[in-house]
Amino acid sequence: MGCFPCFGSSEKEVNNNNNGVKEMSKKESFKEGSAPQSNRLNSDKSRSRTGNDSKKEASIPKEANIAAQTFTFRELAAATKNFRPESLLGEVKQLDRNGLQGNREFLVEVLMLSLLHHPNLVNLIGYCADGDQRLLVYEYMPLGSLEDHLHDKEPLDWNTRMKIAAGAAKGLEYLHDKANPPIIYRNLKSSNILLDEGYFPKLSDFGLAKLGPVGDKTHVSTRVMGTYGYCAPEYAMTGQLTLKSDVYSFGVVFLEIITGRKAIDNTRGAGENNFVAWARPLFKDRRKFPKMADPLLQGRYPMRGLYQALTVAAMCLQEHAARPLIGDVVTALTYLASQSYDPNAPPSDKLGTFTPRHRNNTSGGTDGLDDSGRGGHYGSPSTHKNSPDFRKRDFNTATEL
Repeated sequence: MGCFPCFGSSEKEVNNNNNGVKEMSKKESFKEGSAPQSNRLNSDKSRSRTGNDSKKEASIPKEANIAAQTFTFRELAAATKNFRPESLLGEVKQLDRNGLQGNREFLVEVLMLSLLHHPNLVNLIGYCADGDQRLLVYEYMPLGSLEDHLHDKEPLDWNTRMKIAAGAAKGLEYLHDKANPPIIYRNLKSSNILLDEGYFPKLSDFGLAKLGPVGDKTHVSTRVMGTYGYCAPEYAMTGQLTLKSDVYSFGVVFLEIITGRKAIDNTRGAGENNFVAWARPLFKDRRKFPKMADPLLQGRYPMRGLYQALTVAAMCLQEHAARPLIGDVVTALTYLASQSYDPNAPPSDKLGTFTPRHRNNTSGGTDGLDDSGRGGHYGSPSTHKNSPDFRKRDFNTATEL
């Protein structure tokens, strides 16, 4: 999948410096703008195809209830002034036109985004299946991708990082726990987390999504696809895909958010180019946790929050059976995101400063959390094992200093 080339037969791609975002003319019948394309890279792009595959075209099933609009190629070219990079506002994303796999990804993404709706999933405005063109028109996401902000732009503060992590986890929770049958995203990475105003995160690029196992099935066997560095090791080795394969990928993204490192960085020396391998021995020694924080934070983070965040990341990166469910991850990260750290406070050598956000009421409650971080707003915390209070209790106990 790549940014859309200029109108005509030229194979030259539009410059990626502005995330491949193209303007949608206001006079057109569709919404102004669409979501920016981050670098959609590597192993899920360069796939071999047979000559017969390239002859097959995609068609949307007539019985499918598709709310997205359909556009011709010329309509999109006209609306974007021939896809000029200087007319940037929204995005048109083109899928690979060569081969059956590109058509499959196109169909999957159109169907998924038409049927699944959640605040933390990107909205599909429309699509084009005109001739051999396969294009998707997304809503406008003005702040680009998480990858851009972690590695190429001004550093994000601690509060914003936790907010983005919690929102991305909620989008994944919707796919796993609310969709029926469950959906395995299979393409979670920092470049596929797009940011709306206020750094509100939305998952994008559903071309590799698969229906999860149902009934007594434990996994889905499928061709190994995705991005190196984010795929769960057991999936990469066996092709057996589960919901917890996504949890591993989320752990990689969350570790990126905490450390500011890239999942794979060949500019680093041996032992540090794969940052999960770099992090594993550090997870075993809590005294080394501060060394894992993004240096661009300049020490402006709560030490307790850092310990808790790294604990969550480490749990997600465990062996398959030991990984938590995404619902448990959401509970932990919602708690972390609810704790507001003052970035203007001087760097702390020990615990840092947590400032819980207060509700506007006379009882002095703090977002339903008591001083221990447990939900005591309406009486004693629940002790039921599936309750959020019970999960928070376990989370706090596991990360006590």
